[in-house]
Amino acid sequence: MIAGGTLLTMSAKMEIIEDSIIGIKDGIIVAVGKRGYQKNMNYSAQEMIDASGCIVMPGLVNTHTHLPMVCFRGMADDLPLMEWLTKYIFPAEARFVNKKMIYDGAMLAMAEMILSGTTTFCDGYFFEDTIAEAVLVTGMRAVVAQGFADFATPDNPKFEKMMGAADRFVRRWKPHAPMIIPAFFCHSPYTCSPATLVNVKKAAREADILYLTHLLENKDEIDTIINRYGKKPVQHLYDLGILDDQTVAVHCNWLTEEEMRIFADLGVRVSHNPESSMKLAAGVAPIPAMLKLGITVGLGTDGSASNNDMDMFREMDTAAKIHKVTSLNPTVMNAQKVLEMATVGGAKLLGLDDRIGSIEVGKQADIILVDMNQPHLTPLYNYYSQLVYAARGADTKTSIIGGKIVMKDRQLRTMDLNAVMENVRHIADDIIAKRKAEI
Repeated sequence: MIAGGTLLTMSAKMEIIEDSIIGIKDGIIVAVGKRGYQKNMNYSAQEMIDASGCIVMPGLVNTHTHLPMVCFRGMADDLPLMEWLTKYIFPAEARFVNKKMIYDGAMLAMAEMILSGTTTFCDGYFFEDTIAEAVLVTGMRAVVAQGFADFATPDNPKFEKMMGAADRFVRRWKPHAPMIIPAFFCHSPYTCSPATLVNVKKAAREADILYLTHLLENKDEIDTIINRYGKKPVQHLYDLGILDDQTVAVHCNWLTEEEMRIFADLGVRVSHNPESSMKLAAGVAPIPAMLKLGITVGLGTDGSASNNDMDMFREMDTAAKIHKVTSLNPTVMNAQKVLEMATVGGAKLLGLDDRIGSIEVGKQADIILVDMNQPHLTPLYNYYSQLVYAARGADTKTSIIGGKIVMKDRQLRTMDLNAVMENVRHIADDIIAKRKAEI
């Protein structure tokens, strides 16, 4: 049981319960109410968590990231997107990515996420099998997406054989749902041929899994696709039959109103990653307009090479403010709406809103406690505003995923944090030494 504190349910009615109590059994929420309510319940708790002084809320959902890129954090900053990608990131991945780097980087990224309140994430990278194996160790909930591109990748030098590997990937991890859910990720319309885009989408439909792709991250992508195929990126994907309600488009900084209506009509979902786009000067997605059209939008941090952190509290703050300043309207993207995007909205984007994203009887227990007894969180007038504009990931005190306590009182229970950090430091030392040797 979790007793005390203020519960933000994030349910359809957005109930707020002071001095709350939550009962959890076999990973499922079996009771929600005000303290004293448990007197009428036939339950006794094996473990009682005192949430006094805390906000109790659903765990945050990070809808887009590349976990192992924590190993490249700070490697290539202050660069335009395409220069950053083609001159620094792609070459670094080709040279330094291997299974050990993937596993160690994923472990560090998950430690960072748990410590900052994220309980579910969606990842797309190389050696996704290895990332899923790390997920098993940490106890997080994840959508793990096997990546595709029309060039040799570190995990599959012969990209022609990727479909066979992808089929094995799905068959291996589908039985682990809903804790580990496989998906497919085509990197982008400019790195994947029409045949790759279509074949991967066909396979995703047959497997009944999500299909993700970077789309319109920067403005130059429009000219690239027009010059190559004679049409804009959204029209290109539409004509290929890629867009439907199982498609997640990441970034979408340059969507037009007509393209947004196509998304709304077809049910395409959008992952909004404002901090990464700001840092790369890639653009600002028209999220308020998307929300008005009923498009499902979730928040994501992107990888740590372009953000450079995985703190969803910072991402919420940025998402709320960037749209106010670009629209010159302080009322857009209010705190409650942004918190919805980071919880139940993210769950809906990943097709998990029937299981997580809100605290209700029958849902799985993905719950965090945020310690409000902090100078920067004093005084407290509005719960939503305080979480979005003042709270930090480090204010997360306890994290519960699938009913299991993975962090309590800021202490991780499923990994040795010092060892995890040391492993990634060794990777960075190796990268630095090899690059110096080349000079």
